[in-house]
Amino acid sequence: MIVPVRLKTIISMFFKHRLDLLLDRERMPKRFKFVFLFTKLFKNPSKNRAIRIRECLEELGPIFIKFGQLLSTRPDLIPNDIAKELVLLQDSVPPFCAKEFKKILETSLESTVEQTFQSYETEPMASASIAQVHAAKLKNGKDIVIKVVRPGIEKVIRKDLQVLYSIAKFIEKFGEDTKRLHPVEVVKEYENTIMGELDLRAEGANASVLKSNFENSDLLYIPKIYWEYSSKNVLVMDKIVGIPVTDVKKLAAVNTNFKLLAERGVEIFFTQVLRHNFFHADMHPGNIFVDASDPKSPTYIGIDCAIIGSLSDEDQYYIARNLLAIFQRDYQLVAELHVQSGWVPKDTSILALTSAVRTVCEPIFQRPLNEISLGHILIDLFATARDFKMEVQPALVLLQKTLLNIEGLGRQLYPELDLWQTAKPFLEKWLKERYSPKNILKKVTRNAPDMLEKIATMPAKIDDILESIEKNQPSKNIRTKSQVSFDSARSGVRWFYLIFGFGIGIIVCYALISMNYL
Repeated sequence: MIVPVRLKTIISMFFKHRLDLLLDRERMPKRFKFVFLFTKLFKNPSKNRAIRIRECLEELGPIFIKFGQLLSTRPDLIPNDIAKELVLLQDSVPPFCAKEFKKILETSLESTVEQTFQSYETEPMASASIAQVHAAKLKNGKDIVIKVVRPGIEKVIRKDLQVLYSIAKFIEKFGEDTKRLHPVEVVKEYENTIMGELDLRAEGANASVLKSNFENSDLLYIPKIYWEYSSKNVLVMDKIVGIPVTDVKKLAAVNTNFKLLAERGVEIFFTQVLRHNFFHADMHPGNIFVDASDPKSPTYIGIDCAIIGSLSDEDQYYIARNLLAIFQRDYQLVAELHVQSGWVPKDTSILALTSAVRTVCEPIFQRPLNEISLGHILIDLFATARDFKMEVQPALVLLQKTLLNIEGLGRQLYPELDLWQTAKPFLEKWLKERYSPKNILKKVTRNAPDMLEKIATMPAKIDDILESIEKNQPSKNIRTKSQVSFDSARSGVRWFYLIFGFGIGIIVCYALISMNYL
């Protein structure tokens, strides 16, 4: 049941920003049409629809702002003009009191702040819709930050989710272009994302994996998590020291190598997506800093690891091959890969899809390479594929959103960045490594225990099948054609055992050698 007061506020904001103009009044049921008689009292809007939606969400508060931020990452579901405007939403809200912060922290620690930490700042470093961050020091003098989930925020979120679902169902029935918007699907994704952010252990785990993946690397630094002080609603980590990536003037003042910095951003993206298959999917500028202590070899610093993307093994492969095919302007291969991957139905016309892909990509190649956006190519490609009944997976959407962020950031730092020159060699090398003997052996080693387990039960299963067939055979004294066929089958099975066993033996030996058992 929607809280009447909250609903009243939402309706008021809805009409104040003239979002009623986005609805298809002809499809509205008669019982609602009378409401629009009052819209004549409002002036026609002077701002476009995207700005009006953003301003409405800002006035509705932090949960709706967070929802708008999610919408900004879904250009596959909402019009581009709205997605671009929603990127401007700022998730900043007034802090809750220091006394409440201390109470939550001490409850989690089961100890006093004074006993656990050398000191902590009562004034927050940052305050957002879900959590608040304070600086502190460990007993050994190490600088840290403490992130605490806002008290009572889960209850607020659940109430607003109820409202959002009701609005989404209403728009789905009576809004314009609703088949494309999928409002209920978007709210469901938002629910999964925001409820996941309430458990800071998930963010901490993501950060730990990312840190491990880039251990001893000059590309990316992720703050260390102190698990002994962390819990579901408290996360303690190293305090970072860096320059915000958007502070180009400060980076220039220390003579930062912008070309290398921009290229490293691209390398980080492809390393996370293809080598680690675990990528930071919220790489907007507010979450990125630069360690420029060595300006000739700058390192990225990443924070806020709540949203992580991961691709299936097949999607990883097809994304890499699709990008290479685009580099080579092999549009037929792009179409064939879309069918082979299952992204579009198997009966899709390769000829028609090739023509559609060529229509999207060819005009792009008439521009200089340093102006071509891989992220926008993917968006246009997926939009075209949707005409061929492609259902875009959330992981692919996170991928294109992250690529867009990296591209935008790279060109802001170094406008001459040629993404193709950086990406193409990386993709070619990855595909070559993927099918190297070493990697194939690694896969065999990883799957060897499962293979051995299945092999052990296979003879019994085949004997059961043969016995079942034999029960349906005529008397042994009468050798019919079917009996002869059955005997041939049994003989074939014996040869199968011999050949299969020999092949598996070789594989197992390789696996055991690689595991240092032989």
